[in-house]
Amino acid sequence: MTLKTRSWVKKRVKVTGTWKFKLWKACKRHLLSDKSKKAKGRNKYGLIVSAAETKKISQQLPHL
Repeated sequence: MTLKTRSWVKKRVKVTGTWKFKLWKACKRHLLSDKSKKAKGRNKYGLIVSAAETKKISQQLPHL
């Protein structure tokens, strides 16, 4: 039986050069005029996934 990659993971997770997983933060799509510059700046870069979540995500991406 073949191992399948979860589609939601490959769409939402990026693997960094040091094999850590990076997710994009929420709340940066619309209604940006109501948010402060500080709130938009905090949301600028992705979020490195914790060690506990890394194990779960790597199981759902078997072909890396």
